[in-house]
Amino acid sequence: MKPHYQRIRRVKTHSGSTAIQVGTYQGKRFLLSKHIGSAKDPIKIEELEALAHEFINSHSPQLTFNFNPQSEEILFKRGVRVTHSCLQTAYDYLSRIYHILGFSRLDSDILKHFAIIRVLEPASKIKSIELLNKYFNLNYKKTTTFRELAKLGNLKEAVLRTAVHYAATHLHFDFSLVFYDVTTLYYETHHGDDFRANGFSKDNKINQPQILIGLVVNTDGFPIYYDIFKGNTFEGKTIIPVMGEIREKYGIKKLTVIADAGMLSKENLGELERLGIDYVVGTRMGKLTLKQVESIAGSLDQIDKQIIRIGDTLYEYSTKRAQKDKSDNDKQVEKALYLLNHPGKVLRRSQFLVNIGKKTFNLNSDLIEKHRLLEGIKGYKTNITHIPEALLIARYHDLWKIEQSFRIAKSDLEARPIYHRRKDSIEYHILIVFVALCLGKVIERETGQSIRKLMDELKDKWTVTLVDEISGNTLELCLDHKPH
Repeated sequence: MKPHYQRIRRVKTHSGSTAIQVGTYQGKRFLLSKHIGSAKDPIKIEELEALAHEFINSHSPQLTFNFNPQSEEILFKRGVRVTHSCLQTAYDYLSRIYHILGFSRLDSDILKHFAIIRVLEPASKIKSIELLNKYFNLNYKKTTTFRELAKLGNLKEAVLRTAVHYAATHLHFDFSLVFYDVTTLYYETHHGDDFRANGFSKDNKINQPQILIGLVVNTDGFPIYYDIFKGNTFEGKTIIPVMGEIREKYGIKKLTVIADAGMLSKENLGELERLGIDYVVGTRMGKLTLKQVESIAGSLDQIDKQIIRIGDTLYEYSTKRAQKDKSDNDKQVEKALYLLNHPGKVLRRSQFLVNIGKKTFNLNSDLIEKHRLLEGIKGYKTNITHIPEALLIARYHDLWKIEQSFRIAKSDLEARPIYHRRKDSIEYHILIVFVALCLGKVIERETGQSIRKLMDELKDKWTVTLVDEISGNTLELCLDHKPH
């Protein structure tokens, strides 16, 4: 049986007043639910009708639909049907961010749609096709879609230039200072090829092939450049090709790069200087002698934020870092002592144990002393002399911004694991992730919220299109909560 909807009825009384009633019709028979009141004054009658509407809203789950915007009549329809539903609010919002970034000028709907859906709900390409239809009523055929996606690699240079233009226009970016780091993206397979290869995995997937991604961001953490390398490429061999290409491609005269210790090698630093590129990179202190460490520690004297310069290396002492280093060293010493007292387990390596004979070990007291002296001390290599040393170190500490970009790409945008096999598929996948990362950084900067939190909110805002089967009129209704 079809439900009977609450209606408002006007009835003339014997006294000449107009009675406002709420009830339902069964055929031509009106079943009274509530008598609201009677009045002769037109204004009072309107007030009674308003009360009738409030009564219906508070006592019935039905919605009021105005299918005739030319009049103020509110109809409670039985012949109402939903014809379309989509996340129009989410699409409009993400389209606006995409346009602000300038990517609309690339005139590629497929890049726009797949970047938007990766921000909204990351998934495989086949799943993304389904989601584009489910959320936005966008229809893509699998056979033609993958052919079109394969062409996206041709847009890489235009995408990079668009990102750089946005950063220059909106973020005052001029290449004077950039941050560089690499990460690995692994594959859900154990079979590699010339491009997908096993290497040092930052995801602890040592038995699975991977690729290496080099990413450059500005001081706001906004991505401006990326490149892809074979999975077995040593990360230190990526910084020169990337920085050299950026310098030549954009005609940069003054460029400073901040990178972590993984990029450090004598050859790399020499090549950066030959290219006229300034640098601040973390330095490893493992090769310092005990005498050198004693001298550095003595000069710093455990004074928080104290900095000394020896040649091209800055050393800084941090009380906070010292607490962490001491805790780590305490655990390593405790482990070494445990292994000494349990000879059968000495095969488990400890950095504080030294082999003094066949299956005979002892504590490496010199190494322990060296590590104790280095607690709280970090080193930085730089060829910059005209900028205050504290500012150089502060800039190095901003490397967390590129780590955050990698976190967003890997976690929020689910860049990994990769299921693509062909090189062109890998390239368009990374391109889409890069564009989505640009969207994500603008969203975070604009709203101050995480991408996932905002996207979860937008996925509840459905727009439904209703049609009145009697009159043929339609109505768009925006809901704040997901319809059930």
